[in-house]
Amino acid sequence: MLVIGLTGGIATGKSTVSALLSASGIPVVDADILAREVVAPGTRALSKIAAYFGPHLILPDGSLDRKKLGSIIFNDETKRKIVNSIVHPAVTRAIVLNILKCWIRGERMCVVDVPLLIEGGLWKWMGCVVVVYCSPEIQLRRLMDRDQCTRAEAEARLGSQLPITSKIAYADVVIDNSGSRFELEDQIRLCLKRLDRIVGRTWVVSWLFPPFGLLSVAWTLLVRMALRAEPTSSMNPGNGQ
Repeated sequence: MLVIGLTGGIATGKSTVSALLSASGIPVVDADILAREVVAPGTRALSKIAAYFGPHLILPDGSLDRKKLGSIIFNDETKRKIVNSIVHPAVTRAIVLNILKCWIRGERMCVVDVPLLIEGGLWKWMGCVVVVYCSPEIQLRRLMDRDQCTRAEAEARLGSQLPITSKIAYADVVIDNSGSRFELEDQIRLCLKRLDRIVGRTWVVSWLFPPFGLLSVAWTLLVRMALRAEPTSSMNPGNGQ
C-alpha cells in the first residue's frame, strides 16, 4: 500500500485537494481531525493537559477549552512545547493506526493529510509526498480574502510558517493550485494516474504476503530517506506533474 503524505501552506488549497482525492475513492487520514479526537473527553492526552495546566482548561461538558489553551501557549514557547509533546505522539499513534486499518482493508493507497508534514518530520515516513502549491502572491491574496484580514496581518501569518516554496524541495508530486477549479481537477486526474503507476501490482503481493510488504516498506523508506537527506531547491512547481 502506498502511503501518500499531503501537505501545503495556509490558503494554498490543500483541503480542497484532500476532498477531491477522497471523492476519487482514496481513504484520507486527516491529522487535524485526529488532533481533536486525541484530546476528546476521557482521553489520556486531555488528562495530561489538565494535570499540567489545571482543571480550569476543561469545559463543563468535559471537553478542552481550546481558546483558553491557545491564549496560554501563544507567546510561551516552553508551554507550547509541552502541549506538543503530549498531543503530537498521540496524533502520530492515531495516524499509524488508521494507516494500518487501510492496509487491513486491502486499500491500494491512502492519503495522510498533515499541515505540518514537513516541519514535523513525518515526510520521512511517507512513500510519496504531495505538496499543494500556489504562488506566494496568490497565497497572500487568498488568505486576505478568506480571513478578511489586512495585508500586514496576512504577511505576518505566512511569515510564521515554512514558505511554500521551501516545501516543494520535499515533494515527489507538486499540484499547482494557482489557477481555476477546472485546472486543479485536471491536475488531480494526472496526479492519480501517476500514483497508480507508482503503486503498480506489487500491492497485491504485499497485502497477501505481509513479510514481503514489510520488507518492501523498509527498503523504500531507507532509500527515500537517503535521497531526501538533502532536499534540493532545484525542484519547481512543474516537477512531478
